[in-house]
Amino acid sequence: MPTAPLADLGRRAQAAARLLATTTTGARDAALLAAADLLVAATPEILAANAMDVARATRADALPTVVDRLRLDAGRVEAMAAGLRQVAGLSDPVGEVVAGWTRPNGLRITKVRVPLGVVGIIYENRPNVTSDAFGLCLKSGNAAFLRGSSGAVTSNMAIAAVLRQGMAKAGLPEDGLLLVEDTSRESAVEFMRLRGLIDVLIPRGGRSLIDAILESATVPYVIDGDGNCHVYVDEHADLGVARDIVVNAKTQRPSVCNAAESLVVHQSVAAAFLPEVARALDGVELVGDAASRALAPSIAEAQEADFDTEFLDLKMSVAVVGDLDAAIEWVNAHGSGHTEAIVTRDLAAADRFTREVDAAAVVVNASTRFVDGERFGFGAEIGISTQKLHARGPMGLRQLTTEKYVVRGDGHIVV
Repeated sequence: MPTAPLADLGRRAQAAARLLATTTTGARDAALLAAADLLVAATPEILAANAMDVARATRADALPTVVDRLRLDAGRVEAMAAGLRQVAGLSDPVGEVVAGWTRPNGLRITKVRVPLGVVGIIYENRPNVTSDAFGLCLKSGNAAFLRGSSGAVTSNMAIAAVLRQGMAKAGLPEDGLLLVEDTSRESAVEFMRLRGLIDVLIPRGGRSLIDAILESATVPYVIDGDGNCHVYVDEHADLGVARDIVVNAKTQRPSVCNAAESLVVHQSVAAAFLPEVARALDGVELVGDAASRALAPSIAEAQEADFDTEFLDLKMSVAVVGDLDAAIEWVNAHGSGHTEAIVTRDLAAADRFTREVDAAAVVVNASTRFVDGERFGFGAEIGISTQKLHARGPMGLRQLTTEKYVVRGDGHIVV
């Protein structure tokens, strides 16, 4: 069956966005709760659709990690439904008064939160993103315009159909969620260029997707970028605490963007720390500079590119630095602007690191894994922005809104 032209879908999303911007919190919450119930009820149909995607990926010899991200089961469908219910319980940012003041001439000015409009999301083989993105967009009064991958298209279509039923059941426009069914590369590029129809584009995927956005997109975008996250162990660190933080940051879930990929150690504690942490990181491939290899023989030689790489696996680069200045310089040179951590008992060193390291999040004496919308108390996130405009760091509901000035006068004119 032929699919609708992307521009037509964009116009439908735009019309729905205008309606959603005027709906009440109660109406949007009702749609979220209805969609959650319908997801659970449709579990057999969703799993049948997903099985087709999994079988296709298996025949194509996809990596086990790719198949795992793609595969759904009853528990994962229930988790998607639970996520929608959780979002329904969050505070609604739309209409929130950010600031207000009165000018000497009596003019009253307020700044309020309003939806972005049409949020385009392009993502890879994670069918749960279809539900997650829908929930966050709807709660914040936006239309969700989604373009998933070819590998998950059957799953995404099944999930999107159920979510649209939830919108209709609550009396909201079904086009508040639109899924692009054409998963060709040409459609992806066209999607990125729907200027005037997509208000902001958010990619959820790996380096190749981000590069495609940077090369082709003409709509405004927020980059959910690489996570080459460092842990710097300072000369004043508690080495036991540092070991536990490094092990957690690297191994608790190595395939996510806030996992640590790089370890930087002050030279004065390297001899004591590196052999111990290398033993604790059993099963992790360590590659390092000459100084680290001299202190821990299990560390293999690093290639220069390793220090700039987001491995998303049980692999970690290691470097030894002479002082705090060198550590800050190293992190700023090799980091991706996502999350950087320092372990130290020296308040001055911690303060300098937090001031001078350029990243969306800087962590003191804690694992990089805490940089997450839910762990920050946002309830959920659409991604973690590594750029500086308009959002930076975990993107929750507030980051899916913008601001509008409302000016009230009483016949005021400029003279």
